[in-house]
Amino acid sequence: MFNLDWRVFLEDPGGRFPTYWQWLLNAWGWTAAVAGAALVLALALGLVIGTLRTLPKYPVLVWFGDAWVEIFRNIPILVQVFIWYHVVPALVPPLRSTPSFVLVVCALGLFTSARIAEQVRAGIESLSRGQRLAGQALGFTMPQTYRFVLLPMALRIIIPPLTSETMNIVKNSSVAFAVSIPELTMFAMQVQEETSRGIEVYLAVTVLYIVTALAINRVMAVIEERTRIPGYVGNRG
Repeated sequence: MFNLDWRVFLEDPGGRFPTYWQWLLNAWGWTAAVAGAALVLALALGLVIGTLRTLPKYPVLVWFGDAWVEIFRNIPILVQVFIWYHVVPALVPPLRSTPSFVLVVCALGLFTSARIAEQVRAGIESLSRGQRLAGQALGFTMPQTYRFVLLPMALRIIIPPLTSETMNIVKNSSVAFAVSIPELTMFAMQVQEETSRGIEVYLAVTVLYIVTALAINRVMAVIEERTRIPGYVGNRG
């Protein structure tokens, strides 16, 4: 049996936090901040890139979208974090004073945007050709057809994979420890070294990751239920 001692979280770490428990909550906040900011960036970029990939009349835009997805999806996220942290500031001197938080959000956001772009593309292409024709019949321009007809439908369809991606971005935020962001993983590593209570520390961090993922899952389930398309059965040609 393990000799668990949860009182370790009530001890004074001797820094700017009165207890390890408060330090843990602060680290949880950093995890949420990194994941939330990266998700906003990923959704914005993914929506645009995914849409570009469904415009066969504009092959250059399709090529750009395909290249974006293949590049950012196939480079390991940790490598992308190091590129943003070490390489990009060296190539663009004004970015040398950029906070590491911003750089890791860019890395995680671009990585996730490639995955969301693929989901957006699949969602749009799953719609029947009649949806596009209906927009044109109403006198909409192509941008208006996407804005008012195709994208609202596609975004509802892809909520399930977006749920998984949102939970993934929380887990992937753990790479932020590599550039000294004080999130949950860095907290666990530092406190384990200070207290030698690795089991308690990593169990607590694991529970917070699980709680966060379950909360996201529940919120997205509610959104999916409230935005469900009545009678939708997929692409019928």
